[in-house]
Amino acid sequence: MKKHFLEQSLIFFSVTKWVLLSSAIGVIIGAIITFFLNIIHSANTQGELLPFPSYYLLPFGLMLTIFLVKKFAPDAKGHGTEKVIEAVHKKDGLMDVKVMPIKLFATVITIFTGGSVGKEGPGAQIGAGAASFISQLVKFSARDRKKLVICGISAGFASVFGTPISGAIFGVEVLIIGIIMYDVLLPSFIAGFAAYTTAKLLGINYTYYHMEFSNAIPFDIVLMLQVIIAGLFFGLISYFMIVTLKNTEIQIKKIKLNVYLKAFLAGTFLVVLSFFIGDKYFGLGLDTISTLFYSDPNMANDIPWYSFIAKTIYTSVTLGAGGSGGVITPIFYVGATSGQFFGTLIGDNIALFAALGLTSVLAGTTNAPIAATIMAVELFGIEIAHYAAISAIITFLITGHRSVFQSQILNMKKSDMLNIDYGDNVDKSSVELSDKNKEKMKSFLKKVRFKQKK
Repeated sequence: MKKHFLEQSLIFFSVTKWVLLSSAIGVIIGAIITFFLNIIHSANTQGELLPFPSYYLLPFGLMLTIFLVKKFAPDAKGHGTEKVIEAVHKKDGLMDVKVMPIKLFATVITIFTGGSVGKEGPGAQIGAGAASFISQLVKFSARDRKKLVICGISAGFASVFGTPISGAIFGVEVLIIGIIMYDVLLPSFIAGFAAYTTAKLLGINYTYYHMEFSNAIPFDIVLMLQVIIAGLFFGLISYFMIVTLKNTEIQIKKIKLNVYLKAFLAGTFLVVLSFFIGDKYFGLGLDTISTLFYSDPNMANDIPWYSFIAKTIYTSVTLGAGGSGGVITPIFYVGATSGQFFGTLIGDNIALFAALGLTSVLAGTTNAPIAATIMAVELFGIEIAHYAAISAIITFLITGHRSVFQSQILNMKKSDMLNIDYGDNVDKSSVELSDKNKEKMKSFLKKVRFKQKK
């Protein structure tokens, strides 16, 4: 009996400790993210006052972003979440405090000048940076600092997404493929809710897409089969986006030119490209996403079928050339527009497939199917849940063992026919056929060669 009392007392103390800590860190991060989002909004508003489109400044914006990052905080490079995951796995949550202001202003500059990036990744990096700084100030242990930084990730995502449950889950699920860190689940939820509530109280308005179709989605076999096929399609889209982002960065690095000149040329290339395919692929692209769910269907039909390809190219070049910003908003854009394209091919439920695309491509590119499914409910309503879950999980599996976040730790295999090196970064893990299936493949190839000889 005494043993049980001691056990419950210690658990009660631990729960109380993390409720208080995560609440405090959530409120602080919610206030910081509010400041960040307000600056982005103000910058976009000021951009409309220019006598020319603000994206004409993209070549100069990319150059300025590179200067800020190289000079003051190299870890602020890229889309943010990548460096946070790396800090959690390799540095016990230690982060340079300079990342926060540099990431904030570099992202604002990139978005203001038309860079195709998002705000969620920087939000997570700013939140994690704040949590790391506070934990160092009060001299937390390495274990507690790491947990607090994970809370910061969840708080950052929740307050930028405007979806506190999926944002908090995303911050925990995105760290290790195949594992949810249950010991950080409670503080992550509390930090996420605290950050979201703080941002709401400070005046942030979030966009939700509770569409009229949500109360009339039929549950039938034909639609279910269409959703399964859609999941396969979104898996290919996720694969395309991951590979394009990675290979574009590699190819730009190989170009033997000064980094500032490369950035200027990359920005100029995107501006010139816009004269041929349109300028809707610059910036956040939230207006296009909203058009798919809110506007007259005829307006949605005006979105070109290749929009998801164009947005992928714009995002890849922006980030590969040195732009600073997140990759989640572009993922939303690619997912929603590819879903709209798929729905057009099917001939029905276009808005439904656009919604499924938004969350499914998120699941595939980030390996976070649970958070993506919950987000579908928070954004679109409970009636979409069963279709969203099926599509997200299929997309997650079809994408394979790769991710837009190369620092994710791989801890599961998506097929029993494969051998996987567990515990390494997703970009370094070896993925190959199992020994049994290697023999089957050799036998099959021998039979094919024998038939060819005949």
